[in-house]
Amino acid sequence: MTQSLPAIESSALETLLSPSMVIFRDRLLANLDSMLVMAGHPNRLRPHCKTHKMEQIIRLWVEQGVTKHKAATIAECEMLAAAGATDVLLAYNPVGPNIGRVVALAAKFPACRFSVTTDHEKPVQLLSAAAAKARVTIGVMLDVNVGMNRTGILPDDPAAVSLYVQVAQLPGLRAAGFHVYDGHQKQTSLHERKTAVAAEWSSVLELRRKCEAAAAPVPALACGGTPTFPCYTELEAPGIEFCPGTSVLHDNGYGTSFPDLPFEPAAAVVTRVVSRPASNRLTLDIGNKAVAADPPKGSRVFFPELPDAVQDSHNEEHMGLITPDADRYQPGDVLLAIPVHICPTSALYNRVAIIDNGQVTEYWDVTSRNRKITI
Repeated sequence: MTQSLPAIESSALETLLSPSMVIFRDRLLANLDSMLVMAGHPNRLRPHCKTHKMEQIIRLWVEQGVTKHKAATIAECEMLAAAGATDVLLAYNPVGPNIGRVVALAAKFPACRFSVTTDHEKPVQLLSAAAAKARVTIGVMLDVNVGMNRTGILPDDPAAVSLYVQVAQLPGLRAAGFHVYDGHQKQTSLHERKTAVAAEWSSVLELRRKCEAAAAPVPALACGGTPTFPCYTELEAPGIEFCPGTSVLHDNGYGTSFPDLPFEPAAAVVTRVVSRPASNRLTLDIGNKAVAADPPKGSRVFFPELPDAVQDSHNEEHMGLITPDADRYQPGDVLLAIPVHICPTSALYNRVAIIDNGQVTEYWDVTSRNRKITI
């Protein structure tokens, strides 16, 4: 799918550093609205903040009644609570010193309910002891492995029920439900994605039935990410929650791979031509320290103005393009690049410029790009 970006006035471009990141406010707000429409109700949405890590976006969500959120780091959890979230899931199994940090979060923000994920009894027992000692309660979601094989426990493993029952019985803990993440489901066809999700869903519901029969309540099912968001919205189950992340800002990777998703890219990287070393070559200042480098070299950004340019080289501070249109550009000219993967790109900047009607209206801090804020 060909993607485009709104225009930025030349007077605004002159003030923007390169490389730097911008967010188009209208696109961002439209993506938030589309997510709410898909979810059907704010209570069914638990968006993942790892995509943007910005307090201002959380405040926009809270204003729309979305107070349940998902995070990948403790710094993100702290940002969420400070921005008004009242129910925060750390979708990560805390171990080592991070157990104490989770307890400290609960103590610092008593108005917010914090939960974590688990797939092993040892860290659960340590968390219970720390929470009970601090006289706080931490929710625990069973991390259910539905095929990604990164973390979690298989739904048909007998240990899954016994672990969750243990969570329900340990002091300082609250049985919070299941975390069901399926980042491996990346079929371009929506029908194929729905079929794949449905194939695993019955085992999740059966595990829920077994846990509840063992007197361990399963109040919530935190499901999926952006690609499978439309799959779970068609499923009916008490306490189901949808956890899209990338859709807030969207990117070229998801825009190309999942054309059914009703989102548009709301973020871009500003880059400038720094050299024209040959008649068919441009060198830009968007190195691999300026955009996520986890996609393969040569396909880390998309240039709407030069959709067919070949990304020939990518170094720490430079990107080389081969294009027959090189003569259209001079050193200092600006290009806008849509990242293929926006989430790690956001974390490369300490603040982003907000573009409204072609002008820079303000700057937002990328609050939780660091691993630690205060806790």
